[in-house]
Amino acid sequence: MNEHKLLKDKFGFDEFRPGQLETITALEDGKNVLSVLPTGAGKSLIYQIYSYLVNKPILIVSPLLSLMNDQVERIRYLGHEKVIALNSERDWKERNNILSTINQYRYIFISPEMLNQNDVLNQLARLDLGLFVIDEAHCISKWGVDFRPDYLSLKNDIKHLGHPQVLMLTATASKKVQNDIINRLGLTNCERIIESVNRPNIFLGVHQTENELDKQKYLMDTLKILKGPGIIYFSSKRMANLMSEMINSETNLKSAPYHADLGNEDRFKIQHQFMDNELDVICATNAFGMGIDKADIKYVIHYHLPQDLESYTQEIGRAGRNGQPSIAILLYSPGDEQLTKNLLDHSIPTERDYENYTHRKFNYLDEQVKRLLDFYTHHGYSINQIKQIFKDDSNLKLRELYKLVDYINCDGCRRKFLLANFDETFNEHDEKCCNIQHSEIKLEPYNYDVKKTKITSLNWKMIINRLF
Repeated sequence: MNEHKLLKDKFGFDEFRPGQLETITALEDGKNVLSVLPTGAGKSLIYQIYSYLVNKPILIVSPLLSLMNDQVERIRYLGHEKVIALNSERDWKERNNILSTINQYRYIFISPEMLNQNDVLNQLARLDLGLFVIDEAHCISKWGVDFRPDYLSLKNDIKHLGHPQVLMLTATASKKVQNDIINRLGLTNCERIIESVNRPNIFLGVHQTENELDKQKYLMDTLKILKGPGIIYFSSKRMANLMSEMINSETNLKSAPYHADLGNEDRFKIQHQFMDNELDVICATNAFGMGIDKADIKYVIHYHLPQDLESYTQEIGRAGRNGQPSIAILLYSPGDEQLTKNLLDHSIPTERDYENYTHRKFNYLDEQVKRLLDFYTHHGYSINQIKQIFKDDSNLKLRELYKLVDYINCDGCRRKFLLANFDETFNEHDEKCCNIQHSEIKLEPYNYDVKKTKITSLNWKMIINRLF
């Protein structure tokens, strides 16, 4: 079957979206491929179609449990039962049962941490993989050094698996990040399929307030006009909780917080309530968003600053996937960048951490810090080398943060500034583009009602598949 016949017969679509067929063609030519395709571009369809072309199992490295489980649900809904997720939700017995029958699956989703376990990696090495997929590939560059170092082991994992063909997928990556991804994986014969990150139906707005109280008031007033559905991003789990409570008490909207402190069951429930329009607003940390395929999100508001322009572009891309007018608002009070800087500083070990680790006082170490230091020392790095790695990474992230501040203070077209970060040019500014020099943001165009949909049989099937 050729690509178009597969697209129609297996997936029910008549036409490929931009970048999909180009990526599949490059894979058929035997190349490793980095595809940077905008949110909602149907990136998962690429490896699903390719699995039929090569008729071999596909291994997909995915960063989040919710993202893995959602992809498994969607593939099962299409009638493909030979799909499994290997992650921390599986107990020891379950995991071993899956590994003993791993050759029966067409799609295998896995976290980088699970892949890095020797028994898992050895079992997967017995497969004749058709493709090694890294979903949300920007995580290699953004998370690898100081958050999830197992991403840095993917190069060795690929070697251990016999150098299968590699597909890297992400919605946002500047040339610098693209190069970093490819270099960290040690790939050659690599083709890049790059589509524009521009989403012209998303208005780009920045609103500056004098202080925290003004920011809260503006947010409440804005939500009363915009209604829902929408996402508000916070750097603080505590603030996500507080503002969600405030929204519920001061507006007619239904809100819930979403962050890493919630249990899997609560996160699952909140995500599906939002998808089914039982919730209007999610107050989230960046744990929420990847893989969320809700077409009618009208707005994304950042209460706190993201870490950089790429994270911001990734997160606002949740809005307006149905093509309707949508809006992204970044709230800013002077000094907000200090909170983000503090979070960056707290993500790396301190001098006391190094001292405690050297003297094996592990009880005094945060679990995440110990895991980071274990990873680097096990890979032969000295403490001084580790310090230099974190110092260089911290300086880079600080420069990226202040580039975001430049976007906030930009006196020209915001979209032009944003796209320049991805080496794109833009000269088509109009009133639907952005607010210039902190001019008032007109909210009325986004005051339309989104048609509520009832829970469908598909939703129930997905829920039952998740639970059982």
